[in-house]
Amino acid sequence: MAKIAFKKPGNFIYPVPAVMVSLKDKSGKTNIITVAWTGTICSDPPMAYISVRKNRGSYPMLVESGEFVINLPDEKLVKALDYCGVRSVAKVDKWKEMGLHEGKASVVSAPTIEEAPVSIECRVTKVLPLGTHDMFLAEVVAVQVDDRYIDEKDAFHMDQVGLVAYSHGDYMSLGEKLGSFGYSVRKKPVAGKKTPKKVKPEFQKKALFNGRSDKSEKKSKDRKNTGSRKKGTK
Repeated sequence: MAKIAFKKPGNFIYPVPAVMVSLKDKSGKTNIITVAWTGTICSDPPMAYISVRKNRGSYPMLVESGEFVINLPDEKLVKALDYCGVRSVAKVDKWKEMGLHEGKASVVSAPTIEEAPVSIECRVTKVLPLGTHDMFLAEVVAVQVDDRYIDEKDAFHMDQVGLVAYSHGDYMSLGEKLGSFGYSVRKKPVAGKKTPKKVKPEFQKKALFNGRSDKSEKKSKDRKNTGSRKKGTK
């Protein structure tokens, strides 16, 4: 396999999540922006980030409010996902144009997107100026999920949601499952090897009697009984 080096390095870490970030400023105005530079940065406390250009119409809303909601779209929301990334809040009402509805967040003031299966409420802890983008580091303060994907054991089935990804300019659906966490080191059953049947306790002693068969055990008992009778006749 041969590789060539690009003359200029760039962002080639794909695929990445494509999310819809909902915002609200102090005047009550709301908006949705599409963000692909996003992800997890810490487990405890749970933290996430989004990177946004300073010239985006929602940048001042982010700085002013210090809160946002990361909404994970499913395949049905792909058109809205793209639209919210190429239209400006100064020119259109993205909620109205895409038929989306504001939901009430449980902690932050920014709204959720009711049509999104997962909404992650975030509160900004730090802003890092990086260059073309500023990174907003945030603590996850609440998560709302569509109850259709929760089973009777209160487990959420993310694999059933139909999430999408962004890869080098394209929106893509996720493919079939190839493995699960830790599968590479998990012991696998040997092909063709039958699982031994469980032996009932009352038969276990006979089956394992000094490595001999039931007949051997019977002969041994008979010899002991014969010896006892002989001793008794003397």
